[in-house]
Amino acid sequence: MTYKELKQEEECYVMPTYGRYPVALDRGKGARLWDVEGKEYIDMASGIGVNCLGYGDKDLVKAISEQAGRLMHVSNLYTTAPMVQTAKTLVIFSGLEGGKVFFANSGAEANEGAIKLARKYSFDKYGEGRSKIITLKNSFHGRTVTTLKATGQDKFHQYFFPFTEGFDYAEAGDLEDLKKKAGKDVCAVMIELIQGEGGVLPLDQTYVQEVEKLCREKDLLLIVDEVQTGIGRTGSLFCFQQYGIRPDVVTMAKGLGGGLPIGAVLAAGNCSTVLGPGTHASTFGGSPTVCAAANAVLAKVNNPVFLEKVRSKGEYIRQNLQAMKTPAIKGVRGMGLMIGIEVEAGKQGEYVNRMLEKGVLALTAGSSAVRLLPPLTITIEEIDEALKVMKDVFGAA
Repeated sequence: MTYKELKQEEECYVMPTYGRYPVALDRGKGARLWDVEGKEYIDMASGIGVNCLGYGDKDLVKAISEQAGRLMHVSNLYTTAPMVQTAKTLVIFSGLEGGKVFFANSGAEANEGAIKLARKYSFDKYGEGRSKIITLKNSFHGRTVTTLKATGQDKFHQYFFPFTEGFDYAEAGDLEDLKKKAGKDVCAVMIELIQGEGGVLPLDQTYVQEVEKLCREKDLLLIVDEVQTGIGRTGSLFCFQQYGIRPDVVTMAKGLGGGLPIGAVLAAGNCSTVLGPGTHASTFGGSPTVCAAANAVLAKVNNPVFLEKVRSKGEYIRQNLQAMKTPAIKGVRGMGLMIGIEVEAGKQGEYVNRMLEKGVLALTAGSSAVRLLPPLTITIEEIDEALKVMKDVFGAA
């Protein structure tokens, strides 16, 4: 079908919850995509950070195919080897001794699980009245009713009243503001180390370490939302490993399945058994097929040489963007292959659309950033093609 034909049927049968770009994608290979009309694109978005191995990775496809043919899904009333192996890898290589994993289907679900875990941890230890969770202003934690409320952006707190209560918001980078709000009714602090949807804004390392110290002093669980930053995106398996901290709970999703839907809550040993039988569940969480995909992803990503390449490719992109010296680019920031290009407020969508027209997929973030989240396997040649388009779009000399 042509794009026009597909769009007509979409408008008939699909809820209009997305402002989709005028493209219908058909197939991909590596970091390249083709639409139904045959136009080729360099993908600098990777499904919003999901397709970390790009498209058509042979090992990932093989793992999914073989597991689907062997055992696609069983209830969580039974044990499967792929699920156990994924959990083992995450615990060992996170460095969170005594940790355990709960599997879900998305980042929002993972964050919901972390919220439940934090509140039960506090209830078990201190009883009622200590259930508030502090997040940061400009944060994003999901689109369920609870994770919308956890999100520290007023624009998301619309329409769906009443929201789940029990959240407060501190200014990112302002330790005194956090201290003021960390009263006796607080059980946890939840942060993104890089505020992705908020504009690709990395938190200051000293601030993050002070947040951890405060949590230890007050026995608050420190939850790090690594839905976008995790699984090699920033050049380490988890971003927190570059901040020199030890979270109590880490949430993840996106790149973990390489394209299949999976989320996970990783709890360190001090809170790994808080959620016991009957306190939390997910019908599809930890299914053999998605965990087989996750194991294939981790086998490639969790490698020092691979992660070093992620860091070096990210630095290469940032240096080339900074060298463009065009007034359109106000700044470049990020870690690894999670990059934000600061532009004039309100203009980011215009730049992304122009890149799309010229064959490069990118994303917006916050009020003034073009966001790049390419496959971690993108080649320098593919990067150079994308940079050539960006140089033209941003009007560099």
